[in-house]
Amino acid sequence: MTRAITLHDVSKSYARGPRVVERLSLDIAPGEFLVLLGPSGCGKSTVLRMIAGLEDIDEGELLLDGEYANDWQPSERHIAMVFQNFALYPSMTSRDNIGFPLRIEAPGADPRPRVDATARMLGIEDLLDRFPSQLSGGERQRVAMGRAIARHPSAFLMDEPLSNLDAKLRNHLRAEISRLTRELGVTTVYVTHDQAEAMSLGDRVAVLRGGVLHQVGSPREVYALPRNVFVAAFIGTPRINLLRGLVRAPLDGAMTISLGKQYLRLPEPLCLDHRLLRVQQGREVIVGLRSEAVRIARHSAARPGEVPLTGLVEHMEFQGHETLVHFNTGSRPAVVPELEAPRPAARPARRRRREGPGMLDRLRERAGSLRAGPVVVLEDPADAAPDPAPPEGRLPGDLVVRTTPDIRLHHGMQVPLLVDLAHLFVFDQHGDRICPAPVRLPDLDE
Repeated sequence: MTRAITLHDVSKSYARGPRVVERLSLDIAPGEFLVLLGPSGCGKSTVLRMIAGLEDIDEGELLLDGEYANDWQPSERHIAMVFQNFALYPSMTSRDNIGFPLRIEAPGADPRPRVDATARMLGIEDLLDRFPSQLSGGERQRVAMGRAIARHPSAFLMDEPLSNLDAKLRNHLRAEISRLTRELGVTTVYVTHDQAEAMSLGDRVAVLRGGVLHQVGSPREVYALPRNVFVAAFIGTPRINLLRGLVRAPLDGAMTISLGKQYLRLPEPLCLDHRLLRVQQGREVIVGLRSEAVRIARHSAARPGEVPLTGLVEHMEFQGHETLVHFNTGSRPAVVPELEAPRPAARPARRRRREGPGMLDRLRERAGSLRAGPVVVLEDPADAAPDPAPPEGRLPGDLVVRTTPDIRLHHGMQVPLLVDLAHLFVFDQHGDRICPAPVRLPDLDE
């Protein structure tokens, strides 16, 4: 029987340090495949360990099939876990590793029929008499998965099970995990920092940062309607283009978003989302454009909803099936600082005051954890010192455009571009999305 898992306002911290998980609430339906996605140190594995019973919950409730389970022992939860490092017993064969939890659960029963059935399901019948040292990384992970499957658990918890494997094998096992979990119909919670895994595996994706849940939704929803600038930057390859903009909405003219040396002119009559930008008149915003939202227009006219830009070619990445072109448009890039969100070091214990941090300190920490992260706003480019290097994962240029592999461009070429305003994101300086309007569209999952 598959299991429903509910987390309600769950929090966790260690030894006077900052909270590792902050008031996290999630409802995971029976048979659902939920992916916990986020950078290293964001609390993903801690959430998984709290569900498994390997970590105590400081605050909040864990419900398994609607029953309060905070105090249940791991053995009472009927949940199987697959670890990143395989965690196989080196002195046991694959058969014994798979059958070990069965012998613990039912000491008098013969585990061989279930072990053999599991091996056939995974295609590892010829590996059952080998020791872990005689197996490749992919074979070890199959054995580790077999140990979990053989128990017939009500839920699977997978903690980055593919991160130690090479890229080709990861892709192969990713397809196997998807097939197996759907065949078994078992509730699965899968932890990863790889957004490609999350988007291809999950029924829903929950994006975490700094112990805070920023968004949960279908893969299509978190990509098409990111709630804030962190989700937008973390989801998608190549990374979304983030540019500093200034909204100008004169009473007697068209509304524009200035990008420095160029601007985006919003067509009249304004759509609802663009009308909402009037309240940002004179304010700096963050413009988000995915690489497919801009196209090269050397020999084609603008389509409805497209506005022109001009870019100088700085770099080209040939990918085989496509080419990524890096342009300099004279725009001012916006940066999401600490996209990997390393956790701050714990504060030293106070000697003179026993009451711990003051109320103001606690409010500051909480307010900081609930933000998507402030955007670094540089001074005027003429006054600002040049960046020593482009943001991680980005080459020089402020705009990356995805195009066909047969494109013929060269460094320094001036190229006309067209921006599709239907795919324009606008965020405020705190990183919250203001355009499209922050409401869920009902047809995203249809």
